[in-house]
Parts: sequence; structure tokens; C-alpha cells
Amino acid sequence: MESPDISKALAKLEDPSTSQSDKPSGYNDILRQINSDSDPSQVASSLTAFINSILKDSLGIVATRPLLASAVEAISSIKSTESKIEVGTHALQTLESRVVSFEEQDAMIREIMADAYQEQEDFIDAAKMLQGIQLESSQRKISDGAKVKTWMRICRLYIEEDDTTSAESYLNRAKNLLYKVEDPELNLMFHLSQARILDARRRFIDASSAYHSVSFNVTLAEEERVHALSAAIKCAVLAPAGPQRSRNLAKLYKDERAPQVAEFGILEKMFLDRLLSVEEVDKFADSLAPHQLARTSDGSTVLRKAVIEHNLLSTSRLYNNIGINELGLLLDLDAQRSEEYAAGMMEQGRLTGKIDQIDGMIFFDGGEGIGERTNGGQTDNLVGRDLRKWDSKVQGVAEEVERVASTLQALYPDFATAKMVH
Repeated sequence: MESPDISKALAKLEDPSTSQSDKPSGYNDILRQINSDSDPSQVASSLTAFINSILKDSLGIVATRPLLASAVEAISSIKSTESKIEVGTHALQTLESRVVSFEEQDAMIREIMADAYQEQEDFIDAAKMLQGIQLESSQRKISDGAKVKTWMRICRLYIEEDDTTSAESYLNRAKNLLYKVEDPELNLMFHLSQARILDARRRFIDASSAYHSVSFNVTLAEEERVHALSAAIKCAVLAPAGPQRSRNLAKLYKDERAPQVAEFGILEKMFLDRLLSVEEVDKFADSLAPHQLARTSDGSTVLRKAVIEHNLLSTSRLYNNIGINELGLLLDLDAQRSEEYAAGMMEQGRLTGKIDQIDGMIFFDGGEGIGERTNGGQTDNLVGRDLRKWDSKVQGVAEEVERVASTLQALYPDFATAKMVH
């Protein structure tokens, strides 16, 4: 219940005999009195009564707008989150039929309430509050930066609730205007949100690349950049085995910051095509988010499937051929499941070889495929084993030469400049 003094003062101003010219100053005096009220329990009800009074009085839009703006400031200064939401909800309901005339004040109230809901970790209601802001308005000019900022905040709120569908729709809105906004913080927020959405949707190769790009952003603190690199490695490990993941692992392994992160051990083993033990996988699983441990259609977790495919690919590097039963022992699977994994990877072009079901043998043809669907795992002669090995060696030599040249340039810049061929 509002203060009796406030009720009496408001009733006096609403009286038809009160001069219109005296009302704005009278309402301002009342608002100051509400703000200085020592009883917090009466502030919310007094503000509600104040908002009701100025909106139902015949003050006119020009006089009402600054009074409502002052009331909005008073709402933001309320310490109790519940009271803030209570007054804000009532104000929005009261403004609903006249929102066209008070769009700016409506937007301010929604932002205050979004902050309050976010403080209570009610991210969905916070997002819905911001969605109600009129960003395409003829009544006020809204900059592209303000639009992108609002959309990105809504996107991040939905990400917190794992609603990637809604989050992506607002991310796409922001993407259409992002090129017009020169704000490093907003750009960083966009790319980080994009990485988190890709991660949540289990598009781990794309998510790893996105996190890795974020890890180079100089506006981030060093600790945050290392955290982004860690997230990139986790996604690379969880990605399906194949050429794309191999390229991603190579890029991460060669990052000079990689040894700083806890996941470097499993990254190194995967890059060097070494078999992973159960203990190493369990330790790595402890650092993963819930969605990264979700079960796939065949009943295994994302991590379990990624490790099986990696170990299968590593086995193809170690052996020219292997019995299906023996492969099952290495992969910790029964023979039928081992054969299904091998057949699936061969059919998708992520592993080359053939399966002899009569003798129960698998014959490997140089390990990793080219990432394209093949005829029973058999690649075309043009991309045969010897040619791929040759290409790999040429690439290795070129990368080593580039590394030596970069080291010389860093240690002996004068010598490098003098010897450089232009």
C-alpha cells in the first residue's frame, strides 16, 4: 500500500480545480518524496500509484513523457528485484494501449526488467522482455549498433537456456547489420555466440574453428583466450574422425599456446594417431559440458563415438590388416559393432580399405580417406595410397621450411630482410 501522504498529494493533483501549469512541478515533488521514502515496502506501491496518476491525468504527451522518464529512473533505483519486476510489469500493462506515444520509456522499462530477470537467472523472461522493444520505429531513431546490441543480448540469453534455435534466429538478424557496426566488443560477442551455437548443435569441426579464431582476439584477457583455445581443442576431439578433423587437430597442435591447456595431452595423442586409453578418455570427459556428453542415435555418447572412430583410424595406421574380433578388443566393442563402425567410415570416405566378411578380416589402404563417399571404401587410383603419402610428405617439407623461415625472421630480422627474395 502506498504512503497516505503520497495518496493525498496525488489526489490533490488529479482534482480538476488544480491548475495544469502547476501539475508537472507537483508531480516532480511527489516523485522526490517517493525516492526519499525511508520505508522500502512502500516505494513500489507508491511508484505504481504515481505511474497510474500521470498516465490517466490529462497532462498531455509532452508533459507526461519527462515525468514517466523520471519514474523509470526511480524504478531502476529500487533495490529489491521482485519489487522492480512488480512495478515494471504494471507500468508496461498500463502503457500497452499507448505504447506508440511512449516507445522510449517502454524500451527503458523493458531493459530494466530484463536486467532484473537476468539477475534471477530467468533468462527466457529476460529475452522476452527485450523482444518486446520496438527496434523498427518511426517515432524514434535507433542506431544499427543499438539494434545489434539488443539482438546479441537476446541471442546470448537464449544460449544460456540451450535454446539454440531462437538464439540462431537473433544471431542471423545481427549478422545482417554487423558489418555496419565498428564495435570490437559486439564483434567478439557475435563470434563467441556463433561458436557456442555450433558447439551446442554438435557441429564440432565448425565450432572448433570458431573458438580458435576467438582465442586470437586481442580484446579478450589472456585467461579468456586460453579458455577459448581449450574449448576449440575439446570440440576438435569430439568431431568425427576424418580429413577435416585431422587438419583442425594439426592447426591446434601447432599453436604455441596449446601446451598451456589441460587438454594438450589428448590433443597430442590424437594428432599423432596414438590409441587412447579408457583412463585418458574418462579424465577428459570430466571437463566436458552436458551437451557434449549427450547420447547419439546408436546409444553411445558423442565422446565415446569420437574416441572409437579415432582409435579405428589409429589402428589403420598401425596395421595393414586386422581380424574383426581383434579390432573389437582394441576398440572395446563386440565384433559386429566394430565392423559397423569400419564400414560406416569407409562408406563416408573417412577411412580407406575393404572388409572380408568371410574370413573376418579388415584390410586398410593407408588409413584416412579423402572425406568423400566412396564405393565400398575403395578410392580412385588418382587418390591412391602412394599419391596421398607423397602429397603428405611434400606438405610436411613445405610446412617445416616455413617454420624455419619464420624462426629466422623472428631471431635474426636483419639477416632475414637482407636475404629475402623480392
